[in-house]
Amino acid sequence: MKSDLTMAGFEDLHTPDQVDKALASSGTVLCVVNSVCGCAAGAARPGVKSSLTGDKKPTKLVTVFAGVDTEAVAQARKHFLPYPPSSPSVALFKDGKLVHFIERHHIEGRTAEMISEHLKSAYEEFC
Repeated sequence: MKSDLTMAGFEDLHTPDQVDKALASSGTVLCVVNSVCGCAAGAARPGVKSSLTGDKKPTKLVTVFAGVDTEAVAQARKHFLPYPPSSPSVALFKDGKLVHFIERHHIEGRTAEMISEHLKSAYEEFC
């Protein structure tokens, strides 16, 4: 489940310091809170990977894994405020500021294609 994103070019973050440095990067950063649930496997991960096929996409790709890298996930969630904890979820940052967020309830019941198109629209606006 972790390798599904890391093999697609995502950097796996394990510590709060790694999270802070990655999310403060200039340019655009896509941060995926990965998880073991069915909607992560069936929609979130495939949708996120598919979203990266267009011309516009984030400059940096990172992921934290809920239930595994507890401190890194907690730190990432601080950057996601005011959104409540949610996994899976997807956050897009531009120059260190959260500009777009997809919560679990926006993933559940949607197809990978729908998530991909949603993210591509965000990339068009912010990347």
